[in-house]
Amino acid sequence: MRNLTEKNLTATALERISECGDPRLKEVTTALIRHLHDFAREVRLTPDEWNVAIKFLTEVGHITDDKRQEFILLSDTLGLSALVDLIANEGKSAASTDSSLLGPFYVDGVREMPLGTDIAGETAGERVIVRGIVSSINRKPLAGALIDVWQAAPNGLYDVQDPNQPEKNLRGKFRTDAEGKFNFRSVKPASYPIPFDGPVGKMLRALGRHPYRPAHVHFMISAPHHRTLTTALYIDGDKYLDSDAVFGSRQSLVAGYRSSSEGGSAIDALEFDFILDAEAS
Repeated sequence: MRNLTEKNLTATALERISECGDPRLKEVTTALIRHLHDFAREVRLTPDEWNVAIKFLTEVGHITDDKRQEFILLSDTLGLSALVDLIANEGKSAASTDSSLLGPFYVDGVREMPLGTDIAGETAGERVIVRGIVSSINRKPLAGALIDVWQAAPNGLYDVQDPNQPEKNLRGKFRTDAEGKFNFRSVKPASYPIPFDGPVGKMLRALGRHPYRPAHVHFMISAPHHRTLTTALYIDGDKYLDSDAVFGSRQSLVAGYRSSSEGGSAIDALEFDFILDAEAS
């Protein structure tokens, strides 16, 4: 039996996975063990501190359910989600639109709607037209591209958080027309706090951080032979653009409202043209 010490324990733990038959799993687990052990040595982690961390992670698991994913919030607020997204997109064309976080409030199964539909329904708030063009990196408009959109209401809540909103409120799917154009109506989004009544909120308060995200509208855009783009438009002038709690905002994705009109009535428009990267060969 080997006498384990602080110096040889890491090597021993790595020996235990030497027979792993999955090369990628072995690579990832090896790095994880090394970094975790180095972290514990660097900060001289105490048993009491590690027990606090275990309790925290247990609370994150307990509060997670089908409508609230606290582990995604934890990943987001630590910047890990943003880092993984940046790594995944580092090989994209510089001409294509930047990605942004999917976030924890995406819902599958939203029906397709005709262009021009108001996804806000009966939701009170200042109306806005969202429009633009989807094209490839050679600027060729992409007809029939599928645009999946979702956003929070002006009260800062998504439909899955708010029992007073109808199911799939402020969500929609649209197809671009023959010229790659799209448009739909909604209400202006507002900056809002991520859920902070749980362990992640407790962590943010302990670290002296706020929980707010700048106002934004989410997009997931797909077209044949192109990489699916998950991104968001962030509203110009929002005070949280430079301190987004989940590190998702990008300068290239900031858009401002423009004065417009519809049927003789004044209404602001949020305009942005999306460029999809070619599918990896």
